[in-house]
Amino acid sequence: MEGDHIKVNKWLLPLSWLYGLGVRIRNKCFELGILKSRSFSVPVIAVGNITVGGSGKTPHVEYLIDLLKDKVNVAVLSRGYKRKSKGYQLASLSSTVADVGDEPLQIKKKHPDIYVAVDANRCEGIDHLTQDEETKDTEVILLDDAYQHRYVKPGINILLVDYHRLIIYDKLLPAGRLREPKEGKNRADMVIITKCPTGLNPIDYRVVMKAMDLYPYQSLLFSHMTYGKLQPLFCGEERTLESIGNNEHVLVLSGIASPQQMEEDLKSYCSELSPLRFDDHHEFTSDDEARINSAFDALPSPKLIITTEKDAVRLSSLTGLNEDVRHHLYVLPLKVEFLLDQEEIFNNKIISYVQKNSRHSILAQGKDEHKPKDSDHSGDRPRTISF
Repeated sequence: MEGDHIKVNKWLLPLSWLYGLGVRIRNKCFELGILKSRSFSVPVIAVGNITVGGSGKTPHVEYLIDLLKDKVNVAVLSRGYKRKSKGYQLASLSSTVADVGDEPLQIKKKHPDIYVAVDANRCEGIDHLTQDEETKDTEVILLDDAYQHRYVKPGINILLVDYHRLIIYDKLLPAGRLREPKEGKNRADMVIITKCPTGLNPIDYRVVMKAMDLYPYQSLLFSHMTYGKLQPLFCGEERTLESIGNNEHVLVLSGIASPQQMEEDLKSYCSELSPLRFDDHHEFTSDDEARINSAFDALPSPKLIITTEKDAVRLSSLTGLNEDVRHHLYVLPLKVEFLLDQEEIFNNKIISYVQKNSRHSILAQGKDEHKPKDSDHSGDRPRTISF
């Protein structure tokens, strides 16, 4: 059910109140213009959340890449979480996790023809992408994990909310996992409920719609993850999930924030599933390699290991995995699909915004017809949902 993965440490609620006070003051400074948000001539689409942990940001960014890359020159800008480098970095196929971080490197390897850059200062990162000789033909910028980075004022602000961790049931850090009060959702132009289970019935959607309590200017959409064919990380041939035998044992190796839905989905394909979890963005050590080897050795044959695309970026450089592990290690690709036939609605809104605001001479036609919406909305308005 919705919100079933939420855990609140009630004894930390006083600290959450103090944390929330600081966040509210910061947000009010942006609303009053004390802290400035900057707009850009190039279309900017921000994708993010207001919770700590995974809500499916990278698959949704990749959905946008696939939607736009044949129409305009796309650039993705991230902060490059846990990278070792500093300042602005433009990713290449020879970049490492230490250079740009695991998610930007994953995106660059899957989409080598687009620009992928990292910079903790998103304004400076956008300036580099639009002014540097190598990337100045950029026509749209996708900001990855930038919902709280309010120094940039995006043309479209997309908020992702995990179905299993709905923000309206959660609490602020450190008692819960909210980065800012749930009212922060009011800045979003689109709210996507992600990781929805298949088979939701109409009453399930209505419960979420009522609980989210959105304004008329906001679109509410629902998406879920679908899985592609298993790809060998080191050697072997791709295989389908359906090819996993009923007697096959699967070790699910993950270093992501919310692996529960993936593990639950995989249970229907195998006789026994053993999860091996690490922290999100975990940097694997030699001890971790030994732990992986030992966990796989303990499983009876036939067996295989399944990991995520984000983990694969970090696992691919390890040298301490034994041959048995390397021969049975597969990567599970993720793709986003919209529910309730909402794909066309989402696609049209994105493409229309990019067309009307592009610097490209052809796509710029009709630009004056579109005035970017103020991302800070207020007032007591009747709350309905664009659906």
